Amino acid sequence: GYGAPADDLVPLGGELAGLLADEDAERARAVRWYFPAAPDSADGVAFGRAWWQLDMERLIALQRGDAGEPGARNEEVPEGMARARRMLTAVVDEIAMQTKLPHASIVLGGFSQGGMIATDVALRHEETPAGLAVLSGTLLAASEWRRRARSRAGLHVYQSHGRRDPLLPFADAEALRELLREAGLKVDFHAFEGQHEIPISVLRGLASFVAARMPAA
Repeated sequence: GYGAPADDLVPLGGELAGLLADEDAERARAVRWYFPAAPDSADGVAFGRAWWQLDMERLIALQRGDAGEPGARNEEVPEGMARARRMLTAVVDEIAMQTKLPHASIVLGGFSQGGMIATDVALRHEETPAGLAVLSGTLLAASEWRRRARSRAGLHVYQSHGRRDPLLPFADAEALRELLREAGLKVDFHAFEGQHEIPISVLRGLASFVAARMPAA
């Protein structure tokens, strides 16, 4: 997410590995976790990273509790998003090459801004991933995502969002869910009574989602 260093979510890899082991210990040992660093330094955040810069005045307003009108940014295509997509696509392709795994064995995912860029890559890449996980993300580039999503019919998506999220309105997460479902993607939507966060209930759901995407032994 915006402002988080590259290793911010690395500890979750261990937690997810443990939860996966509960599902299938043998197959779980074959799963590898990658946490790519966002390319830029986040403005105004020491040691923080960003996939693209945010409007700081808007961010401060959000932190004060003004999340804005639902749907206000659904058509936005942030400056820097295309560059971030190219860079993340290159990372995914490099992982596929190094591991000798097809893209259909790779689950893409991210939290907040990371979930947005993961969605963009999953919908635009020439190869379909094994799945997509969007944790507290939102709907951007709605017209383009709607058009691209049609070619991803059947893709499994795990999406989570807090009902009291002060930064990204819950209604916009619902809008993303409906856009994907209308295009034929299979969305498992997990709403929780929280804010902009990853509670343990989301981790459990994500572990089950990844376990279902693991190839048979």
